[in-house]
Amino acid sequence: MGSKVEALENEIKDLSRDELASFRNWFVKFDAAEWDGQIENDIKAGKLDQLAAKALAAHKRRKSREL
Repeated sequence: MGSKVEALENEIKDLSRDELASFRNWFVKFDAAEWDGQIENDIKAGKLDQLAAKALAAHKRRKSREL
């Protein structure tokens, strides 16, 4: 018996070009939302506090540049 991923791979292989384009568009949005959620959870958990403090300290020492 195959895994869910294998089943999805087989389904994706059978999509038409238009269906594949629609799936690709959906997945990009889905993946970005998942990533945003992970970042938000990390911020709430304080996992980025040390990095932010380091960046702010570097900025105060004029070790940063405008993007």
